Amino acid sequence: MILIVSLLLTAFGSGSSSAVQTVAVIGKLPMQTRPAPQIIAVRDTLRLQLPIAKWTAIGFHAAGDGAVSLNPVGHQGNEGAVLRIVHKVFGGGGSGPKWYQLGGSGPENSAVDIGAATGTDVYAPVDGTVVGVTPFVVNGKKYGVRIDLQPQTSPSYVVSLTHLRADPSVTVGSAVVAGVSKLGNVVDLSSAERQALARYTQDAGNHVALEVRPAATLSLN
Repeated sequence: MILIVSLLLTAFGSGSSSAVQTVAVIGKLPMQTRPAPQIIAVRDTLRLQLPIAKWTAIGFHAAGDGAVSLNPVGHQGNEGAVLRIVHKVFGGGGSGPKWYQLGGSGPENSAVDIGAATGTDVYAPVDGTVVGVTPFVVNGKKYGVRIDLQPQTSPSYVVSLTHLRADPSVTVGSAVVAGVSKLGNVVDLSSAERQALARYTQDAGNHVALEVRPAATLSLN
């Protein structure tokens, strides 16, 4: 981006003259890193917003450990031939971002992976409060953290994010705003596991993963 600045220089006194000096200032406008306010999945009153501005692909798959099923928003990019024909003839298929079915074992669509390059900024997918920051371990080695958020509008759930390195500002009790509060950045897990999302990206398939679970309840004895 080149900005042109014109300065009017006036010299006073006898024989004075006026001149216009043009100065070219070369610089770059800052890149927008915050994601657009795009909903990618819903569960009851819970709405999960896109946490990454520049993403490569979105994939839904099954996850265990108590994660609940999510309803994808958008249209499936790898749907079967029959569904493609039905949607072509009768319309439908959903509007919004393209997503892919990745499989897995457990409740259907209970995890969503948002692909991005290593180091990409990750933002909060909901308004809420940080209720947990714990190490995320794969095969005995730590790869960033797991950040748990309690959504403001759906406090009966906890939204968990993994595959990211936490921002220093993120601590338990911190309030976050969807698409505004930075949680961290994507870590490289390509050496730790074969990432299913790589089938639909031009890289190793690194991503941030989102899962939703019921919030723990206090048991009184």
